[in-house]
Amino acid sequence: MSSHSKVYILAIVSFLVGTSEYALSGILDKVAASFDVSLAAAGQLITIFSLIYALCTPILMALTASMDRRKLIVISMGIFVVSNILAFVLPGYGLFAAARVMMAIGAGIVVVTALNIAAKIAPSGKQASAIATVVMGFTASLIIGVPLGRIAAETLGWKSMFGGISILGILAIIILSFVIPRIEGDAPVPLKQQLSLLKNPKVALGLAITFFWLGGYSIAYTYLSPYLLQVSALNNQYLSGALLVFGIASMIGSKLGGFSADRWGVHRTLFSGFALHILMLILLSIVTHTLVGVMIVLLFWSFSAWSSGPTQQYHLTTIEPEASGVMLSLNQSMMQLAMAAGAGMGGIAIETFSLSSITWIGAGGIAIAIIALIILNKVNVATKVNVNH
Repeated sequence: MSSHSKVYILAIVSFLVGTSEYALSGILDKVAASFDVSLAAAGQLITIFSLIYALCTPILMALTASMDRRKLIVISMGIFVVSNILAFVLPGYGLFAAARVMMAIGAGIVVVTALNIAAKIAPSGKQASAIATVVMGFTASLIIGVPLGRIAAETLGWKSMFGGISILGILAIIILSFVIPRIEGDAPVPLKQQLSLLKNPKVALGLAITFFWLGGYSIAYTYLSPYLLQVSALNNQYLSGALLVFGIASMIGSKLGGFSADRWGVHRTLFSGFALHILMLILLSIVTHTLVGVMIVLLFWSFSAWSSGPTQQYHLTTIEPEASGVMLSLNQSMMQLAMAAGAGMGGIAIETFSLSSITWIGAGGIAIAIIALIILNKVNVATKVNVNH
């Protein structure tokens, strides 16, 4: 089997992991009703996943740095599959939350290891493309996994999604065991050394941009399904289509965001993407009871939000070029922390104010990201002036 085909298998594995994380947003109303809990409590299941993923993945990757990569991805996929089986069969909110903790531990190791393997098995000069393919698998879970999860929930019950992921996960383990070669691990980079980069003000500002951009996005996205049903008054039969539109726009945004950064620069691309993101969140609260209007706003919201994704990842590598790998690892953790914080903040907003407040509070988070971007840009300009003098 060619290395290209192996990378696509890793992308499919990444898709399964992404679906297990994101699909809950598309069925949150059904999860809340099934467990007889509030929307805010159901949203904390996303917070738990993201928080465990963010905190445990760097530590576990540091501890397993020298382990054979094939062995590591098979073991972590095993943990992931078992957790999905438990999520499928165990009753009650508490046990499902425990399964989500286990799921996040397995998922974090799977994704980072898949990226690592892809870079190592790719032909010379094709490493970046291989990594991008695996990342695209994760992104595709937004496009296909979330609406599929909604369809499965409507027809077979929402827990059926985790049963399906378990079956596909077992198949993936068998295939990975045969097609992925033995690959030596890396020399471990101590966690303390990785975290020392945070002392650099420019690094801290760069990661703050990620946190407030994705946190603001997550405040609204986590509760998107109930918001569309209750606030936007979208008919339930159109919800899967709305989620599909949202997912397709995210992929287009990712592609054009990278093109825009190359053509017009990182700062301009991020600033315009954030500004459009804020506008769309505000418009979503205004455009209600009109299917076409809601669909258009969702399209531009997702497009603007995800145009910032690849741009911000590249942006961070330019801050510390000699530690680009560590910067991307820190950014992955910051993204998951942002998702956790956003889901938690959204839950508080719903309980304290109303479901309709999440778009405005989300817009506020992205406004802070714009402020951090402006400050960082000024620091970069001042640094260049000092160097030239």
